[in-house]
Amino acid sequence: MKVYKNHDMKEYSNMKIGGIAKELIIIDEREELIEVLKTRKKTFLIGNGTNTLIPDEDMDISFISLNKLNKIEDLKNGRVYVESGLNFEKLIDFIEEKNYSGLENLAGIPGSVGGLIYMNGGAYGSEIFDCIEEIEIINEKLEIKKIKKSQIYITYRKTEIQEKKWVVISAIFKFKNGFNKGRVLELKGKREMRHPLNKPNLGSTFKNPKGYFSAKLIMKSGIQGYRVGDMQVSNIHPNFLENHGNAKYNDVIEIMRIVKEKVKLDSGIELEEEIVIIKN
Repeated sequence: MKVYKNHDMKEYSNMKIGGIAKELIIIDEREELIEVLKTRKKTFLIGNGTNTLIPDEDMDISFISLNKLNKIEDLKNGRVYVESGLNFEKLIDFIEEKNYSGLENLAGIPGSVGGLIYMNGGAYGSEIFDCIEEIEIINEKLEIKKIKKSQIYITYRKTEIQEKKWVVISAIFKFKNGFNKGRVLELKGKREMRHPLNKPNLGSTFKNPKGYFSAKLIMKSGIQGYRVGDMQVSNIHPNFLENHGNAKYNDVIEIMRIVKEKVKLDSGIELEEEIVIIKN
């Protein structure tokens, strides 16, 4: 375990916004994680920072990274053990190598495996829990438990893991045979064309309301391209917010408020954030 005091967190968010944390703790072994959770009052588990907005001020928060918990093991017959710190793209590469199938629609989504499990990440009609058999977590009592998928409340971009503030340590996936390389290349090409990958962003800002697409609602409201400081509603994909240089935390909060207000006035629909917003 490594502990970095008064650590600058700007580079730990894809939005390139962040202030000074009380500490950043890099976990090497799962037992260290329990010790840290027991001895710190205010903690936040930081994955790859691909959907996390961090305050740009001094924070009384101990950030915890599990990126070194990144083991992956083929258990045979389509079952794969994965630790939560593994980069999700490495899982896609692994199942391609083993000719396993089931997560191709998610290829190209940035983030850690644990981060996607936490929020039931997904795309193009597929979700990560489609291929999960069980997860291993640290529960609210700081106990390590294995839980079958059937015992977990899961819905669109939301899980019981969030509600109970569990920490995901690992998961066992169950895949079919027959990796679809063509589908992966197709979707990666679409993301490169339709997402503003050349600017710091946090991916999809708002969840899709049932029966609607947030991007279309935002476009219809006439606010695409709107800007607050250096933060802009993307002209490439209206459900993305782009940092054009020196955007601030409050710029993001304000532009989200305005987008929600405009969409509500235009369509009567209330948008809900998909990104994770840390409050100091």
